[in-house]
Amino acid sequence: MTTTLLLEIFAGFFTAFIALWMLALNRPTATAAVPVREEESVIAASPGAAITANARRGLQSYLLREGRLANIGLLILRLAIGAMMIHHGQDKLGDPQSFADNYVVPLHLPFPLFLAYVAGYSEILGSWLLILGLLSPLGALALTGTMTVAAYHHILTSGLNIYVLELVVLYLGGSLALLLLGPGRYSFDAGIVAGLVDDSVDPAAQSPSTSATASSYDLVPEAS
Repeated sequence: MTTTLLLEIFAGFFTAFIALWMLALNRPTATAAVPVREEESVIAASPGAAITANARRGLQSYLLREGRLANIGLLILRLAIGAMMIHHGQDKLGDPQSFADNYVVPLHLPFPLFLAYVAGYSEILGSWLLILGLLSPLGALALTGTMTVAAYHHILTSGLNIYVLELVVLYLGGSLALLLLGPGRYSFDAGIVAGLVDDSVDPAAQSPSTSATASSYDLVPEAS
């Protein structure tokens, strides 16, 4: 058993542990509906508050989606694509000159050897970002970019050959789906955003009626 294989096995067990840990910490919780007070609607009507609320809702819908099965499905998709794409990146970096000659030069792109290194590192780093769910949109974008170029290369050199395109299309479709849908709750991104959303809530803004009531009591003159 080689050192590289031992490191890959260790990385697999470590990734599985992290995934289970995120699974336990970021379980979806049901939120009760809270009636909106008139004062809160006035505060939310301001442009700055509306932009902040829209950004918060966008982050929640992208990273903090509800549904246990949906989040487990996204986790499985991240782990499957990331674990398999790592090997493609390692193969490219194992012999970058050969990859440049066979895949980059036919596309007539400049600096083929440099682009070979870019493709290899993009697949390795992008795969790890997807596996851990850390900066996952960047990881999904990196894999989507490399698979798009790979699909173009196969079509250019072999035409619409299904046996050549099927694996590339599967990787391209999976990484593009993760880019559009997000990594799900069981990711580091979801844990970070959940903390930021909770910290961004201003307790004073949540109960303006209480402060208004207190100030109205302060304005009442004492009886002589």
